Order: sequence, then structure tokens, then C-alpha cells
Amino acid sequence: MNLLKVGLIGVGGIAEGRHIPAIQNLAEKAVITGVSDLNVHRAEQIAEKYDIPSVYENYHEMLPHIDAVIISTPNKFHAEIAVAALHAGVHVLCEKPMALSTEECDRMIQASKESGKILSIAYHYRFMKNAQAAKKVMLEGEIGEPLVIRTQGLRRRKVPGWGVFTNKELQGGGSLIDYGCHLLDLSLWLMGNPVPVEVMGSQYNLLSRTPDQVNLWGEFDHKTFEVDDHVTGYIRFENGASLLLETSWSANIKDDVENVSISGEKGGLDVFPFHLNQAKHGMLLNSEASFIPGDENPGNPQAENFVDCCLGLAEQVVKPEEARMVSMLIEAIYKSSLTGSSVKLDYRKEVESQ
Repeated sequence: MNLLKVGLIGVGGIAEGRHIPAIQNLAEKAVITGVSDLNVHRAEQIAEKYDIPSVYENYHEMLPHIDAVIISTPNKFHAEIAVAALHAGVHVLCEKPMALSTEECDRMIQASKESGKILSIAYHYRFMKNAQAAKKVMLEGEIGEPLVIRTQGLRRRKVPGWGVFTNKELQGGGSLIDYGCHLLDLSLWLMGNPVPVEVMGSQYNLLSRTPDQVNLWGEFDHKTFEVDDHVTGYIRFENGASLLLETSWSANIKDDVENVSISGEKGGLDVFPFHLNQAKHGMLLNSEASFIPGDENPGNPQAENFVDCCLGLAEQVVKPEEARMVSMLIEAIYKSSLTGSSVKLDYRKEVESQ
């Protein structure tokens, strides 16, 4: 079997910390042959450190020499680069979120269909051991139809003080589009991707715009802070289920919280840590898993699924249409916050028109 030749566009922390080691762990299937970054010096350092043979200042020059690419740039450039790569006949794994708008997501999906190449989005929470266990429980009908989902990704004082995370033009938003998107995607996936019909949302950033910041993840300028640091959302689905979402980089809470809790007709579960909650035999039973199989690092199975999909050996765990729904809901939450009213969605009509 020929090795899949993989390139990287954007070689910041996520590329070095997750994608490079994960692909290099798949040495029998794939090899990283090139990197591209606007910071050529950084790209050269990464290439030398990880024994990657080629460095490209312009990513277009790299595309003819690779089979697949991993995009780890600021969000603003996801769609542009993904479409160019797909049209060049290159498979794409794009960092989350998929894009800044559903219109951009649609262009990416269309390019994937036209090229016949794989387009996947790096929602790596789906590959976490607990998430895989929860999905298995859901598929086996242990809790029945989901009714109410509580999704929390809360950090007390962890605004990213590096990169461009607080730049609205480049990122499109803050805590929701950067962090909450992971938990929102995981929730929708566990629910079986039901059709959303209405969204209400509120966004805040008062805490991060106050002086004398106490922040555990580096320094940032409170005077120029322009994105959300705390967001709440309520999503109603066609099947009657509802999802309550809260996410933050900065909030006056006691501790960080990260969990997806699903209450169903026959039982319920919590993902982090994993609990199965049921009423059986005249009792209330709360079950914990003493062992959950899987890789401790979700970046590894994520990379393997992408590579295997490119080689025709597996089915995508994260499909682009599902990632588009996450972006659509994020867009609706922001819109609802700005307008002060709920946003009605006609998802089925959108899908039919594509």
C-alpha cells in the first residue's frame, strides 16, 4: 500500500501538539511530506524538528505534491483553503469550526462533492473514550429517546492569551466558536443529529473587558477584547427535544465544568465522567464504568479515521454536513443575541435546496 502523503497548512500549537504526532504514529499508512505557514521561519523550525522534507511559503505550491492536507489556520481562512485543496484533488481535514458561516460551509461541501475527495472537520471530542462509550450506550437504546440535553463547557478564567483567539475578524467569535462548539457538536452527535427548529442565545464579554484581569492562560488586552467570553443558548428540535448550552472562557463560577448530560425517556447519562442513570427494578440506579477502552489521546483515532477514509478503509466519523449544522447553530445563537429574539430555522428546506 502506498503511503498517504499529508501536508499541513498552519503549524501553530494545535498542529504541533496534536496533528503532527498523530500522523507520525501512523507511519505504516501515512507520511507528512510538507508544511506551509505564512511564518516561514516557524514552518522551517517545525520541518526540521519533525523531519518533514519540504516547506512552502505559499500553500498552493504544496497541493500538487500531497494527497491530503490538515488545515490549522485562523477560522477566517478555513473555507478558502479547503475549497482550493479539494478542487486540487486533495483530501481535507480542517480544524474546527468548519467555517465562519453556513454559506462558507456550503461552498466547502460542494467542493468536496465535485472533487470526490474527503472533507472532515476536527471535532476530536467525538473520539474521546467517554464519548465513544456514550455513543455505544445511545445506539443500544439504553436511555431511549433523548428529551433534555444539558451541555456545559465552562472555564472560570482561561481566556487564551496567545495566537489570534480574541480577534473577531480572524476567528468570528470567542468562547462559543472556539470551545463550546466541541461540546455542541458532541451533543448533536450523541442525539443522532436531530433537526433544529428554533434557537435562542445570549452572549457576554463584560468580565474580559474589565481591567486588572486574573487569567490563567496568559495575558490579553482587556481594552481591545472584542469577542464573547460567556454564552448561553437554548435549542429546540423538531422531535421535541431541547438542548441547554452554556460555555465560557471567563465566568464567576467555583470550578471549570465540562459535561454533556442527556435525560432520555428510559434513562440518562453523563459523559464526563461517564455515568448511566436509570430507574429499574423499583430502584434508582447510578452506574459508573470501571473500565472504558480506547486511546487516551483522541487526536490519534481522529487522525487514523481521516487517513483510513482517504485510503477507502473506513467511514467518516465526522461528516461535513454534521459540522455544518454546528456552524449554523452557532450563527443562530450569535444572531439571536444581537437581535434579542429567537431565530426560527427551516433546516429541511435548506438541505433540499442544496
